[in-house]
Amino acid sequence: MSAKLTIRPLTPGRWPDLEAIFAAKGCSIAKMCWCMAYRHSGKRELPKGMTQSKANRAELKAIADSGTPPGLIAYRGKTPVGWISLGPREDFKRLEKSPIMKPVDGKPTWSVICFVVPSEYRGQGVAHALLEGGIAYAKKHGARLVEGYPVDKKGAQNDVNLWFGTKGMFDQAGFEVIARRKPTRPVVRLALVRK
Repeated sequence: MSAKLTIRPLTPGRWPDLEAIFAAKGCSIAKMCWCMAYRHSGKRELPKGMTQSKANRAELKAIADSGTPPGLIAYRGKTPVGWISLGPREDFKRLEKSPIMKPVDGKPTWSVICFVVPSEYRGQGVAHALLEGGIAYAKKHGARLVEGYPVDKKGAQNDVNLWFGTKGMFDQAGFEVIARRKPTRPVVRLALVRK
């Protein structure tokens, strides 16, 4: 990595930085989803005249404007270079019914849902820095456990599959596999408070 990254929570004042990340090359799926796919469960009614993308954007902005950051932004200097969506598991309704990511137990945990890194910044440690920043942020906000749902495949991967991060990245951060409901998609967990 050519320069140290700083990791900051998404606040209303940083909203334009998130928009810049989502508008960057290689982030078209993020621009459609706005990291809202796992915050909903089931079909929902869209406001009249709104596309799914516009509705998702408005909802994520409302969360950011409420004072509860729904994720963190990585910066190289003043340039936004990546995003991680995370928060208490209960914020992500779709996880409850997911065959792969459903709860392993009843322990309260934070969930790392996705990473968004524009093409030009990939392979430079941005996602690793976001994960480390996410762990520190979760701990600072009282989390005792953090979970992830990475991809565990050998060889080159399609970037679309890597929104969840790679198992190797979570391994390096100290996460352990606690469930594997599909061979290529483990549930991994890190204890932030040792007993």
